[in-house]
Amino acid sequence: MLVVTLVLAGVGFALLIVALTTGSLIWAWACIAICVAGAVLLLVSALTSRKAVPSLDDPASGSGMSPYGRVESSSNSSIDDAATANDDNQRNHGESPGGPDKS
Repeated sequence: MLVVTLVLAGVGFALLIVALTTGSLIWAWACIAICVAGAVLLLVSALTSRKAVPSLDDPASGSGMSPYGRVESSSNSSIDDAATANDDNQRNHGESPGGPDKS
């Protein structure tokens, strides 16, 4: 349906050019009619596609995938990994986990 809408937009633009170059009111009304038909078709397409897409909050449709194709995890593993890396970094530099020694 989107392709038909794009074709109607192209035809409407062509009719606009013809109407402007010839000065004919009939071509202008044809351009308006084609553009309105394309807008209605685009609106219908958008409303029907909105109903077809399942909600991200719907647990029945949840496969554990995020909208970006990554598997979602319920734990904060990235925060845990960052904390572990910070602890490792302090041990490598001879510091205590509480900070540098001030003795």
